Amino acid sequence: MIRYLTAGESHGPQLTGIVEGIPAGLPITEEEIALHLARRQKGYGRGGRMAFEKDRAEISSGVRFGKTTGAPIAMQMPNRAHEKDDSNWPKVLAKEGDGEDVEKITVPRPGHADLTGVQKYRYDDIRPAIERSSARETAMRVACSSIARKFLKHFGIEIGGHVTRIGSVGYENSWEDVREIVDPLAAQGAETIFEKSDESPVRCLDEELTQEMRELIIKRRKEGSSLGGHWEVVVTGLPEGLGSFVHWDRKLGGQIAQAVMGTQAMKGVEIGQGFESGRRHGQVVHDEIMYADDTYKRKSNRMGGLEGGVTTGMPLIIRGVMKPIPTMLTPIDTVDIETKENKDTRYERSDVCALPRAIVVMESVIAPVLANAFLEKFGGDSIEEIEERYQNRNN
Repeated sequence: MIRYLTAGESHGPQLTGIVEGIPAGLPITEEEIALHLARRQKGYGRGGRMAFEKDRAEISSGVRFGKTTGAPIAMQMPNRAHEKDDSNWPKVLAKEGDGEDVEKITVPRPGHADLTGVQKYRYDDIRPAIERSSARETAMRVACSSIARKFLKHFGIEIGGHVTRIGSVGYENSWEDVREIVDPLAAQGAETIFEKSDESPVRCLDEELTQEMRELIIKRRKEGSSLGGHWEVVVTGLPEGLGSFVHWDRKLGGQIAQAVMGTQAMKGVEIGQGFESGRRHGQVVHDEIMYADDTYKRKSNRMGGLEGGVTTGMPLIIRGVMKPIPTMLTPIDTVDIETKENKDTRYERSDVCALPRAIVVMESVIAPVLANAFLEKFGGDSIEEIEERYQNRNN
């Protein structure tokens, strides 16, 4: 099964990633990984760091002649901004005593892992919590997950996402209005969704809402505040029968939720209509079943492609909520962990709204989950072996 680990700090010299479980024979290049890394760096509302940080993952093992070998894949991503940063993080990484002249950070930001990191690890300096919990780490997650995305794409499974709301600006009817725009695109493959949303600076598929979202970001920037919002990811090409209803930890919806909620700043997730289905009665929630062309079909897809924790063969629809990021120009109240005195929060270079960038992360982190569900059903040690099993699945 596929799993990955990341290491590295936000202002450190590099991020490191290791991906294991990728079958042998999958074509992959650094350029393909760079596609989604570049997408992650775009979006209106981004901070100053994106102006000079150009992410690129360098593969150092597990790939030979452009194809995976079945061995763990190691990647490094140098922080191009490393020499420009004033954080003095390299000194802290050096041998004992070298960091004694580095000023401690003792004022935690509400909503970040600053204080909880101190309470958990008993730091006397918040810097280690800031560095590791930073969303900068998601750059390597995108790189690692891009390999799983390539595996899925090899079998016709595509992933694409878009923004449905930023702050108070969004679709009036979040389910019906979005379906009118997204479903025709999904019929062409989910990558059509991200290709279209990438044309918007806020990755919204509606032109009028795009302009309103930009104006709201400008307003909150002037106020020194921040914004979050809602997003949707669609996956097409998934066969029926992935996941399980047998044990709680094998339900695909639960695994997807863990991947989403394990990502910085995510505060909610739903599949299909999700929370909206709780406000409607059963006859307008469940997807009616029919049989045609020698296969089972559903007349609608309100369940978002999952029933009982198992894929139905319909597009998988995952929706979620990202909170406003906690780093803001206008301070709010906090407490100094050293003096215990009331303080204003300190400002660090940050986005006003990170959601247009975060949608790429959300597309990415669900890819290993889906790839593992696929491997559980059709798995093998090589792409060739999996192809044989997948092609013979109905025999």
